[in-house]
Amino acid sequence: MNMPENDKENLAMVTCTGPVNIAVIKYFVIDIESGGKRDEDLILPINSSLSVTLHQDQLKTTTTIACSRNLQQDRIWLNGKEEDISNPRLQSCLQEIRRFARKRRNTGDSTSDVSSVSHKVHICSVNNFPTAAGLASSASGYACLVYTLAQLFGVEREQLSAVARQGSGSACRSLYGGFVQWKLGERSDGKDSLAEQVESESHWPELRVLVLVVSAEQKSVGSTFGMHTSVETSQLLKYRADVVVPSRMEEMIRVIRERDFPAFGELTMKDSNQFHAICLDTYPPIFYLNHISHRIISLVHRYNQYYGETRVAYTFDAGPNAVIYTLEDHLPEFVQVVRHFFPPEVNGAEFVKGLSVCSTDLSEELKRNINMEPMPKGIHYIISTKAGPGPCVVKDPNHHLLGADGLPKKSAVSH
Repeated sequence: MNMPENDKENLAMVTCTGPVNIAVIKYFVIDIESGGKRDEDLILPINSSLSVTLHQDQLKTTTTIACSRNLQQDRIWLNGKEEDISNPRLQSCLQEIRRFARKRRNTGDSTSDVSSVSHKVHICSVNNFPTAAGLASSASGYACLVYTLAQLFGVEREQLSAVARQGSGSACRSLYGGFVQWKLGERSDGKDSLAEQVESESHWPELRVLVLVVSAEQKSVGSTFGMHTSVETSQLLKYRADVVVPSRMEEMIRVIRERDFPAFGELTMKDSNQFHAICLDTYPPIFYLNHISHRIISLVHRYNQYYGETRVAYTFDAGPNAVIYTLEDHLPEFVQVVRHFFPPEVNGAEFVKGLSVCSTDLSEELKRNINMEPMPKGIHYIISTKAGPGPCVVKDPNHHLLGADGLPKKSAVSH
C-alpha cells in the first residue's frame, strides 16, 4: 500500500553504515539448556573476545530506517528481498531500542519526536560483500540496525552494546572502530557483558588485512547453531574458557598496544586453530574449513618459516574464507605468493579488490622453499583492507535506500 502524497513529508528517515569485525580471540555463547546459568536469549558469551574492525570503504552494511505514523506495520528488506520481521532477534532489538527511547522520553531527556517511538518502521539494509559466507555479515548487520534505530529514536550510544548483542553476539564489537574487546562480564542479566574499544583504528597504521574469498556461498552450519552444539558437547571448550582465554586476552591487548606483530600473529593463529579444534571436538563434528582453507594455513606457515619470523597470520571464523593480517611492508610479496600458488581466473583489480597493492616479483628461492603445487581458481578474489571506524551516519539524503513512500528504491532492490 502506497503512502498518500501529503503524508510523505511526515516520514522521518535515517541512513547509517556499519562495519565488519573479525575476531582474533574467538567466543562461544552459553546455551541455558546445557545447564549454564546465563541466558542464551541475551546472547551471553562463555569467554571474552577481541576483534579488529575492518574499514567500511571495503566492507560495510548500509541501513536506512523510515518511521511514520502512516506506516501500517514494521517491515524489513535485506539485500533486496523482504524478510520476516517477526524474527525473534530482530524483535528483541526493536523492542529494546523502543524501550530505551520511551525511558528517555519519560525522564524528559529525549530530543526525538516523542510520538515516533510507537510509530511503525520500514528497514532496508544491504551489504557490499557476500552475506552469511563467514564474513561476519550478521555482526555488521545488527550493529548497523541498532545504531540506525538509536539515531532515529534518540537513544544514547552507551546503551547500544547490550542491544546489538541480542541480535548477534559479535555485533556489539562492530559498534566501535579499531581494536575492540567484548568483556565476559559476571552478571546473569548480562548488563556488564559489553564491548569497549581497546585502541582506535589509527593506533596501528601499518597493519593490513586481506580477506581471501574461498567461497561466497552460504555456510552449511550457521555459527549460532554450531556454537550451541559445541557448548553442549565439547569437553575442550570449558578448558579454553576457564584456562586459556583469560591470559590470552591480557596478552593480546598488550601486544596490540605495543604493536608487536610477530606476537600478535602467533596468538591470532593459535586462537583460530583452537576455535576450529573445538568445532572438531563438537559431536557431531563441525567442519567450517575446507581443503583450500587448509592449503592457505600451510602456505602461511611455510612463508613464515622461510623468513624465520611471523610476517603473516591467518584467522578463520565460521566459514572457509581466510582473513590474513600482515604489515604494509610485507603485503605486496604475500599477495604475489597467493597469486602464484592460487592462480586466479581473473587479473588485476578483479582479483584484488579494495585498497591497492603494489606488484612485485617473487624469488625462485622463495617459491622452491614454499614447495606447494599451485591450485588454480582456489581463491575467487581478495579484499584488501585495514582497520577502520565504527558506525557512521550518512548525511546525504540521496543515499537513502528507501524512497519518499517508505519503500525500497530500485537500487536497493537490485543491489
